[in-house]
Amino acid sequence: MLKMLKRFRYHIAVFFAVLGPGFVTANVDNDSGGIFTYSAAGARYGYLPLWTLLPITLVLIITQEMCSRMGAATGKGLSDLIREEFGLRVTFLMMALLVLVNLTNVMAEFAGVASSLELFHVSRYFSVPVAAVAVWFLVVKGNYKSVEKIFLFGCALYVTYIISGFLVKPDWKTAAVYSVKPVLMLEPGYIYMLIGMVGTTIAPWMQFYLQSAVVEKGITAKEYAASRVEVIVGCIVTDVVAFFIIVACAGAIYSVKPTDIQDAAQAAVALKPFGQYAFLLFSAGLLNASVFAACVLPLSTAYCVCEGLGFESGVNRRMGEAPVFYGLYTLLIVVGAGVTLIPSFPLVTMILLSQVLNGMLLPFVLIPMILLINKHDLMGEFVNPRWFNLVAWITVVIIIGVSMAYVGFILRGVH
Repeated sequence: MLKMLKRFRYHIAVFFAVLGPGFVTANVDNDSGGIFTYSAAGARYGYLPLWTLLPITLVLIITQEMCSRMGAATGKGLSDLIREEFGLRVTFLMMALLVLVNLTNVMAEFAGVASSLELFHVSRYFSVPVAAVAVWFLVVKGNYKSVEKIFLFGCALYVTYIISGFLVKPDWKTAAVYSVKPVLMLEPGYIYMLIGMVGTTIAPWMQFYLQSAVVEKGITAKEYAASRVEVIVGCIVTDVVAFFIIVACAGAIYSVKPTDIQDAAQAAVALKPFGQYAFLLFSAGLLNASVFAACVLPLSTAYCVCEGLGFESGVNRRMGEAPVFYGLYTLLIVVGAGVTLIPSFPLVTMILLSQVLNGMLLPFVLIPMILLINKHDLMGEFVNPRWFNLVAWITVVIIIGVSMAYVGFILRGVH
C-alpha cells in the first residue's frame, strides 16, 4: 500500500512538472474568435452544433498528442522538422500562410479586448493600447517559467463560462440529445459555421506552439507519458468550456429568436436577463480569453517562423539573442492592435473568417505532421499507432471535402 502511494505521488509530481504546454495550448484555443464562433453557433442554430464537439475533441486530442510526442521524442519544433524533411521552399510557403491567418486571429483578440471593455464604457482607444503594451512586456520581460504560470492562471478563469451556462438554465435534455445526435444540413451558413468550429478548436498554430513549448520546457521521451495525460486533460477541458458557451447562447438567444450575433459582447448582453452575474462572468471570460490569446498567438507565430527559417527563438533568450523572434512578435501585436482601432473596419467578418481560414489551412499542417510522425528513423518506437493514422487521415479528407463543398456553394451563388 505504501509503495502504491509513493508511486501515485511520483506520477502526480511528474504531471505537475510537465503541466503547461498542452493545457495552455488547448485552452488558448477558446480565444475571442473561438468564443464568438461558439456564441454565433448557439445563437443561430441553438443546440444543433453540439454533436460536433465529440468528434472535434477526439481529433484535437490526437493532433495535440502527436505534436507533444514529436517534441518529446525529437527535441525539435514542428516547423524545424518540416524544414529538415521537406525543404526550405515548402516551409517558407507554409510560414507565410500561417502568418497571414494568425494576423487575422491577433486582430480578433484585440477586437475581443475592445468589445468586452466597451460593455463597461471603456473606450477601445484606451483599452487596446494598454492591453498591447501589457502583453508585449509580459513576454519580452519574462522567462518561460514566469510566462507559463500567468498562462496557467488564465486557463483557470475559463470556469466563468461554465458558471454562466448554469445561470442561464438552458434546456439540458435537448442539449444532451443533440450532443450525441448528428445533424447535417446542406446549408452554406451551417457548413461555414462547422468549418469555423473545426478551425477555432483545432487551429493550425496550436500544433506549432505546443511542440515548441514542449521542447522549450525540456520535456523528453522519459516524461512523455505524463505530458500525454496533460495534453488529454487540456483538450477535454477546452471543449467542455466550448459546450457551455454554445449552451448558454442557445438558452439565452436562440430560444427567444435565432439570431446572427455581431460579436461575442452581444452574447454577453443577451445574458443580462438571466442575472447580472451571468453577464459579468461571460464578459470577464471574454476579456481574459482575448488578453490570454493576444499573448500566445503572436508568440506561437514567432516560434513557428523562426524555427522554420532557422532563426534563434524562445522567451528564455534575450532580445539581442533573438532579434527576429522578438521583432516579429512585436510587429504582430502592433499591427493586430492598430487595425482594431481603425473606424468602420469589418472586425466581425474578419473574426469569423479567421476561424474558417484556420479550418481550411488545417489539412496542410496535418499532412506533413502525419508523414513525419510515421518516420521510423525520426521517431523510433514513438511512431503513430494505426488507429491514430486512420483518424488523422479521415479528418484531412473530411475537412477538405467540407471546404470544397462550401467553395462549390459560393461559386454557384448559393448563400
